[in-house]
Amino acid sequence: MQYKDDSITIREFTAQELTLFLSLFENPNVTQFLPYKSNEEYIKTFQKSLSDYHEGPFSRWGIFNTEDNDFVGMCVARVFVDNPEQTEIGYVANEKYWGKGVATKICKALVDYCVSLNDNRDIVAVTDLDNIGSQKVLTKNGFIRIENLVRENEVVAYFIFQKD
Repeated sequence: MQYKDDSITIREFTAQELTLFLSLFENPNVTQFLPYKSNEEYIKTFQKSLSDYHEGPFSRWGIFNTEDNDFVGMCVARVFVDNPEQTEIGYVANEKYWGKGVATKICKALVDYCVSLNDNRDIVAVTDLDNIGSQKVLTKNGFIRIENLVRENEVVAYFIFQKD
């Protein structure tokens, strides 16, 4: 996935950006709504992202400020683990980019990318039940909340994109 506008650039991570990727998960405000992962798990996630670029079309990508190349966060499009017939999107942004419309742009870019694949899969997203900010972003981008998704050790808000 490649995306660029006047404020954000979404692109593949390079192998040299592991430390940058890991830095995203050091802020407890950023990780409060994410499932717990150890540093080793994040390293494996990053390494899988690099290998996924060759396999396509799904992976994780870095998000950067177009103006100064500051690291904004990361986003993902992948086969949804709870329903392999669906595509899941997600994103995590550094706290200093919250409340500035960046997540809305990221979400739209992910939806546009998934729609461009023409695979007729539903596009879904899940959030922590308390992550109202991300839920508002999804709603702004054409998602509707359906029933909560109950997993083995958690319940999450479940959203589906409404195609035109």
